[in-house]
Amino acid sequence: MSREILLLVDALAREKNVPKDIVFGALELALASATKKRIHDEADVRVAIDRETGDFDSFRRWAVVADDDFENEHLQVPISAALVEDPEFQVGDFIEEPLEPIDFGRIGAQAAKQVILQKIRDAEREQILNDFLERGEHIVSGTIKRMERGNAIIESGKVEAVLPRDQTIPKENVRIGDRVKAYLLKIDRQARGPQLILSRTAPEFIMKLFELEVPEIDDGLMEIKAAARDPGMRAKIAVKSNDQRIDPIGTCVGLRGTRVQAVTNELAGERVDIVLWSADPAQFVVGALAPAEVSSIVVDEEKHSMDVVVDEDNLAIAIGRGGQNVRLASELTGWTINLMTEEESQKKSEAETAAIRVLFMEKLDVDEEVADILIEEGFSTLEEVAYVPLHEMLEIEAFDEATVQELRDRARNVLLTEAIATEEQLEGVEEAMINLDGMDKALAARLAGSGIKTRDDLGDLAVDELTEMTGIDADRATQLITNARAHWFE
Repeated sequence: MSREILLLVDALAREKNVPKDIVFGALELALASATKKRIHDEADVRVAIDRETGDFDSFRRWAVVADDDFENEHLQVPISAALVEDPEFQVGDFIEEPLEPIDFGRIGAQAAKQVILQKIRDAEREQILNDFLERGEHIVSGTIKRMERGNAIIESGKVEAVLPRDQTIPKENVRIGDRVKAYLLKIDRQARGPQLILSRTAPEFIMKLFELEVPEIDDGLMEIKAAARDPGMRAKIAVKSNDQRIDPIGTCVGLRGTRVQAVTNELAGERVDIVLWSADPAQFVVGALAPAEVSSIVVDEEKHSMDVVVDEDNLAIAIGRGGQNVRLASELTGWTINLMTEEESQKKSEAETAAIRVLFMEKLDVDEEVADILIEEGFSTLEEVAYVPLHEMLEIEAFDEATVQELRDRARNVLLTEAIATEEQLEGVEEAMINLDGMDKALAARLAGSGIKTRDDLGDLAVDELTEMTGIDADRATQLITNARAHWFE
């Protein structure tokens, strides 16, 4: 038997191109599995094969557990019983008992063979996968070998990958035998079938295709900073030059458009807008909305959004068919873009000014004229009035020093009173809710006033209930409710 084991291991290792130790491990598991069938299905059996001689020893094992955790006599021994046998035992140790060598017979040998072959298949597949990953490839090229429930199974060398139906470009008809390129989206090591999951719709796919077509990217002379796609229809990429002598847009387009055309052909005719990336978010958004021309732009850092004003002639172009242009620009830049005409912008500005005017008149107890002076000088919150450097406020010609000091004092008193009121409202509110991502004390106090004092209370709300209760927008409400529910799934 010993010599047979060594010969078997040697033959399998050579035939399957896997290390001998993998085969020995598989054989140990197979022998343990066959031995278990002769003792008890729940028994824990360990087999150790001598790598030099082929001799093997079998052991039955029991885990030493705390008396309160003892549940299964076939697998466990309570610590109290283990200490009687040996006072050195601790929870977590194993008690092993040697087993007599078993004649496995025909059924045992067959079971062993199945386990060995499965383990070797797994090891072989893992080796092929590792060889592929070591090459650092992001785009997989191969032939469609078969279709499974609408998903295409692609063969690339020795590797099999799956292109799911929802990762194919809409209206693109792929058939068995077609050659396909796709982006390596993820690796699913738990999958029983192909472990490489591909995508032809991911924004990264178009970025990698341009890297293949534009050698300047590989040389580090320029880079693609971001991409957004409506697969098969339209895409936008943001490019940046690292060398002043290079025009990044012209370089990506190529001579007579050859480079961008090659990418478009690979993506079933998807039209590509190439945008100049900018570190200035407003400039980046203006470029991303091309071909529409922007009249003006207002950035709201807190909401991470921009109000973009375009004239009537450019509004339809900026929006695009079905909102495509503005949606892709938003995805490309990472900013929420609110498109509006001059008239709409004027109305919004007037409404905001009116709200700030009312705030100053009520909270600072001043007349409309003083409130308007503050607004004209760029003040929009009580915090700014209270804490902007004194010398900046003294530069306001309409105010003398006494007026400035009085306004600052009033603003600070209002803020202090509101802070005290907020702290009182927060009594009994769960600390974890106050510390939620996206939550602030003022919002938590408002929620507490409506009886919402814990994460569970907040998690039970619907988005529309939360927006109606607090006046926050739907996106923030959705995120807050999601964050509040997170601990339910931990």
